[in-house]
Amino acid sequence: MMMADDDKILLAHGGGGRLTNELIRSVIISALGNYTLSKLTDSAELKIGQTDICFTTDSFVVKPLFFNGGDIGKLAVCGTINDLAVGGAKPLVLSLSLIIEEGLELEVLRKILHSAAKAAKQENVEIVCGDTKVVEAGAADKIFINTSGIGLKLPKADVGFEKIAAGDKIIITGTIGDHGMTIISHREGTKFESDLKSDCAPVSEICGKVIEALGDDIKFMRDPTRGGLAATLNEIVNQTNLGIEIEESQIPVNPTVRAAADMLGFDILNIANEGKAVIVVSPQKAQKCLEICQSCEIGKEAAIIGQIIQGTEPLVELITMIKGRRIVPMPYGRELPRIC
Repeated sequence: MMMADDDKILLAHGGGGRLTNELIRSVIISALGNYTLSKLTDSAELKIGQTDICFTTDSFVVKPLFFNGGDIGKLAVCGTINDLAVGGAKPLVLSLSLIIEEGLELEVLRKILHSAAKAAKQENVEIVCGDTKVVEAGAADKIFINTSGIGLKLPKADVGFEKIAAGDKIIITGTIGDHGMTIISHREGTKFESDLKSDCAPVSEICGKVIEALGDDIKFMRDPTRGGLAATLNEIVNQTNLGIEIEESQIPVNPTVRAAADMLGFDILNIANEGKAVIVVSPQKAQKCLEICQSCEIGKEAAIIGQIIQGTEPLVELITMIKGRRIVPMPYGRELPRIC
């Protein structure tokens, strides 16, 4: 059931929280739904002959276009690579399509494309096709990018909501909230001086290594982008009917990010990430999984933050610093639109 304003799309419908989830389920899935689409995974798993591939698509409308740690070009490539990687695939090729607003400076476009090409090359991924459209001034916000990606499913990968069981451990591969707070720090009306830097980066190395080493002990992976860690964990409980406990003291957060979030009144659990993965792993292999994550450059601050539980209700509960408990709800979606 949609919200009271269900006759119109709100900006909050793009925030990655409850309103996004309702829009997808009640409007998009009801119109287009099929078995593969209805699984709501980051990438679709398809069999072509005897070959298992993953296929994904994403659109990027981030504001501003350039930010500390990246830009819309790097973000588009890394975001699509990450959707393939957390699905258990080795990213191979991407498409890249541009919707450009009349008046965009060619030098800006060149910088964005150079950044996208560099990010793809570093991951040995080729951009092999695309499309370009130009719209009138005022019909877009400088440039929007759509990317699609194809990856080869790794032989040992067997991930999905249905694999998750009570007792499994939850790992986050690094500090949370870096990207979202960096973007908001650049926005008009909230600009402030800080050394915040987006975590925009590919997670394919971490995902590939843990799958290769641990196989089906890796139950599920997802990159916690829009809606942050809170949205990802709530998706897990909604899909599995299991509960989750996480410990506030174990969640890695950059002190500057936490200070900025506190100053602006944001819940750090709701803030977007663009270079992290949530990994659900069997309890027997959790420590080994953590060690593999920490051996990678972008996983040095990885941590086991909680576990899946057989609760009376499918809820996400946070054990606070003072050992109290609070429910972590699915974000509404209004806090940080257009962060990716």
